[in-house]
Amino acid sequence: MPDDPTPALLYRMNQNIMALGSALEEIGIWIGQRGSTNTSDRVSKHLQVLESNTDAIAGLMADLIARCKPDEEEEPED
Repeated sequence: MPDDPTPALLYRMNQNIMALGSALEEIGIWIGQRGSTNTSDRVSKHLQVLESNTDAIAGLMADLIARCKPDEEEEPED
């Protein structure tokens, strides 16, 4: 296991967010096909929020991951 689990955690959290967004999109389509356009429209609006934040989240995650540096090993004293 790496010393700093932050990059792996951020990656997995992003994967979960993307998977939830995809699942909601599929459910929204299914609901819309069955005639509940109001519900389908509300789902689409929530998905737009996820989509509009995608680039900002990806950029901020990349910045955080870049800041994660493994602890430098100290040279043993003679």
